[in-house]
Amino acid sequence: MSKNVKAVPTADYNNVIAVAQNYVDGLRTGSIEQIAQAFHEDAVMYGFTNGQLLGGPIDNLYKFVRQNGKASEITTRLDVLAITPTTAVVRVDMEQDAIGADYNDYLTLIKIAGNWKVIAKVYHQFEA
Repeated sequence: MSKNVKAVPTADYNNVIAVAQNYVDGLRTGSIEQIAQAFHEDAVMYGFTNGQLLGGPIDNLYKFVRQNGKASEITTRLDVLAITPTTAVVRVDMEQDAIGADYNDYLTLIKIAGNWKVIAKVYHQFEA
């Protein structure tokens, strides 16, 4: 017989959302330093921007923010799609980034030494 045990505390859901929110707030203000707090130093990202594949190290995201500035009009919704004691996936539904585009980001997080960090970002840009 299996035990009826809650494997993931509510605090983990809140902490995962806080990491994703930190990323979004960094986009809003154009702060690469704030965005970087959400990501593991070895994180990767892949997706299409204006029809061109943008992939590789998370430094590509920082370069995009440096080039395009803040997204002061950004609107987002954050949803935890899956979570375990050490992994999570968050969907970021996003409208009006720094270039006026809309996206769905899928952030994969891992819990290392008690802290959640994004290790991968996969995204889809919608056509205007």
